[in-house]
Amino acid sequence: MQLQQFFSPSVQHTLDVIGIFVFAISGALLAVRKNFDVFGIAVLAEVTALGGGLFRDVIIGAVPPAAFTDLGYFVTPLLATLVVFFLHPHVERIQTAVLVFDAAGLGLFCVSGTTKAYGYGLGLTASATLGLATAVGGGVLRDVLANEVPSLLRWDRDLYAVPAMVGAGMVVLCIRYDALTPLTSGLAAVTAFVLRLLAMRYHWRAPRAWNRRSTVTEE
Repeated sequence: MQLQQFFSPSVQHTLDVIGIFVFAISGALLAVRKNFDVFGIAVLAEVTALGGGLFRDVIIGAVPPAAFTDLGYFVTPLLATLVVFFLHPHVERIQTAVLVFDAAGLGLFCVSGTTKAYGYGLGLTASATLGLATAVGGGVLRDVLANEVPSLLRWDRDLYAVPAMVGAGMVVLCIRYDALTPLTSGLAAVTAFVLRLLAMRYHWRAPRAWNRRSTVTEE
């Protein structure tokens, strides 16, 4: 199967731009909640939107990374910054908006990251791994810059990486069985998005170490 049959450069570019915008929105909203100034909002938007993709492109050898060769990739987070700067929700609603936009970006990036990695010749497992890294990398950098422990690493946070793993896994399964189409890739993105929302709604969390006993006070 030729991946290009279903994912032309224009389709891949569109997926990337959509994912960049929604991730940038989540980063900018978190910056507002943290009371950052306009420069801080822009920085957090750029890092959240482009961090995972930069990591992916460096690993697969797509250099210079798309973030540095496509002006649209760089400008899109700035547009998100302007939208959030002037039209951000009321303070009490910001956290919900951050999480919803983050879940949308998670679903889009796990799919686009996996397909791009596979298109550069990586195997199925490696492609799924880079799809996961593309989806969660920007969020990890966002949390670190905002002086928060990344949600990916916190036991008391709802499932974050698992939905992206499911989405990336669906993509590689579709590739394996020659069933990858715009419809199935969209289904994978929606599945990851919905799983993340359900995890937040019902507080699904990954288990900690079995029979864990510790005298350390939990934070």
